[in-house]
Amino acid sequence: MRQGAWQVRRGRWTCVVLVAAALAVGTAGCGSEGRTLNVFAAASLTEPFGRLETVFEQRHPDVDVRLNLVGSTTLGSQITEGAPADVFASANEQAMADVAADMDGEPEPFATNRLTIAVPPGNPADIQGFDDLAGGGATVVVCRPQVPCGAAAREVAELAGTSLSPASEEQDVKDVLNKVVTREADAGLVYRTDVRAAAGKVEEVRIPQASRAENRYPIAVSARAAEPELAAEFRDLVLGDEGRRVLGEAGFGTP
Repeated sequence: MRQGAWQVRRGRWTCVVLVAAALAVGTAGCGSEGRTLNVFAAASLTEPFGRLETVFEQRHPDVDVRLNLVGSTTLGSQITEGAPADVFASANEQAMADVAADMDGEPEPFATNRLTIAVPPGNPADIQGFDDLAGGGATVVVCRPQVPCGAAAREVAELAGTSLSPASEEQDVKDVLNKVVTREADAGLVYRTDVRAAAGKVEEVRIPQASRAENRYPIAVSARAAEPELAAEFRDLVLGDEGRRVLGEAGFGTP
C-alpha cells in the first residue's frame, strides 16, 4: 500500500488497554499507537526483509516496521529529498555511497547477489545463454542503467563482449521479473534470489560471467533516524545470525 510518495508494507499495531485505569475514569482507550520504524530496502530484499520484519515486531510488540521496497536508486533519491528513512539497505555500494552524507557511520555489507536470466516456464524462446539475449530475436527486459540490477546487467554484457537492445528498462528488479511472469517478455535479467522467490512461475538460465559482477549489499542507519538505537537494532538483526540465516534461505550469499 502507499503512504505519500513511498511504498510501504504495514506491520501490526499493538495497543494495551489498562482496564483498572479505564474503570477509574469510566472510559477505555489507547493512549499511543506505538512506535514506527521506516526501513528503506532494495526491491530484491522483499522476501527476506518481510520475514525479518515479523521477527523484529515479535521482539518489539510496540513497534510497527514499515518497509519501503523499490529500486535502490529511487530510495536514495527519496532519502536525499528528506523521506523519513530510519534504515537503508541498498542492492549495491554505489547507491549507498550516493547518500553517504545522510547516513550515520560506515555502511556494513550484509549480503551478495548475482544476475541470472529468468524465462517463462518451458523457456518458449529457447534462451540458452547471454548471447541469445543480444540476437534481437527475443523480447528482453532489464533494469534501468541507474538501478543496481541495471548496472550489473551492463557489466555482465561487457564481460560477455556483447550489448543488449532491451524492449524496456524497468524501475526495479521486481518489475523485470513481473514482465517475465506475465509473459510480456521472453527473458529478463534479474537476481538469482528473485528466480528462487518466483519458483514455479519462471525458470533460470545461468550466466557464467555473472560471478564476476557480483553485487554487495550494504546497510546503514540514517543520520536522521527518529530513534537511532531502535534503527541500530534492526541493522544488527540483519547483520546477525538470524539475518544471515534468513538471507541464506532466500539465496543470498555472504560478503
